[in-house]
Amino acid sequence: MPTPGDPVRVVMTKWGGRPHWEYDATYLGADVHGEWLGVPRGTHYARPGMEFVATFASAVLVPAGGAAHVAGFNDEHAKAATYVDMTTPAQWEGATLHAVDLDLDVVRLQDGTVFLDDEDEFAEHQVSYGYPADVVAMTERSAADVLAAVQRGAAPYDGSHQVWLDRLLSR
Repeated sequence: MPTPGDPVRVVMTKWGGRPHWEYDATYLGADVHGEWLGVPRGTHYARPGMEFVATFASAVLVPAGGAAHVAGFNDEHAKAATYVDMTTPAQWEGATLHAVDLDLDVVRLQDGTVFLDDEDEFAEHQVSYGYPADVVAMTERSAADVLAAVQRGAAPYDGSHQVWLDRLLSR
């Protein structure tokens, strides 16, 4: 298990082991919400067919209790203030965090606009990737719960991330 300050690798795949986003981060610590990773500006993100160098910093929450999402809380340089990927429950393998991205995303823009994204991709992948019924139900339930929490500003979407983002930015 990583300890604060340790480098970690985040490996997201799509269903069936298809490669998706990968990037490096730093393990920041844990609180009641889960484990926090820091992703500084200048981080290289890559997936098949696309890559970029981040112009923003993020505090990434791996939620406690095996929740089916991973949440990114971005600084003011990102278009989205909050970006939550619906995933399988994330799993650690040494210093590498693994999760399967299940398409649906809850997004809060910097202006406060909140929406559910990629519903069309989720519907398409249910068929083309053959998502099992229990995975579809888990993803829909997680998306509905996260969307409601972000809209209400419930913890951890209430600014709880700021201490972790500040910790990253002060490094």
